[in-house]
Amino acid sequence: MLDLIGTTVLTAAIAVNLNATITMMPLSSAQKLTMVAIAGLWIGLAIALATTGIYASTTTPVPVVGVMAGLPVIVVAGAALMSARVREALMALPVTLLIGLNIMRIVGGFMVLLALQERLSGPFPQFAGWGDVIVGLTAIPLTVAAARNFPGNRGAVLAWNIFGTLDLITAVSLGVASAPGSPIQIFGDTIGSTAMWSLPWSSIPTLLVPFYLVTHGIIFAKLAQANRAAVA
Repeated sequence: MLDLIGTTVLTAAIAVNLNATITMMPLSSAQKLTMVAIAGLWIGLAIALATTGIYASTTTPVPVVGVMAGLPVIVVAGAALMSARVREALMALPVTLLIGLNIMRIVGGFMVLLALQERLSGPFPQFAGWGDVIVGLTAIPLTVAAARNFPGNRGAVLAWNIFGTLDLITAVSLGVASAPGSPIQIFGDTIGSTAMWSLPWSSIPTLLVPFYLVTHGIIFAKLAQANRAAVA
């Protein structure tokens, strides 16, 4: 039952994230369709790989799930650095939208429930799960505050953004360090982060984590922009 609920909720979260960001970007219809196609291909790849069981493999030199979590962030960052049009499209996303989308990070509570079912073990589900819940819940009042007065709440947004970024980095690190059979496993014994390497839960590290890392990166850039404007 938990897997069924998780599938529904995670699918909805992914759909809302993509629809909201692509809709709000100042792109032509053709460019938006291209973005949708690229996102669809990536989602399909992530799901296809999950069905092969490769995320749980300990024979690859680099954890595949780590590649899936980090590659989109690297690609987006590289594109933003090389293309002014990409930077403009990303920076056009309202900060309130970027913070508000993180409200759905409360789905991290599923990891705590998986731990209660003894399908996750070690510090990973507690740190990653509760960390995401805290980020998601605090995003609610912060979205309202930023909508009312973003310049006056830059400090709060910065603190929240740092915490949210560190939460994701910690979650991925603990997840890899809790993978049974991993050469760097130090937590979790025989269970560890096993549940996260198969559907529907693999969608969290391979699809949601990179998306939210990108949102945090854009928020950092918008804060820097606001600070420069305040100084000027």
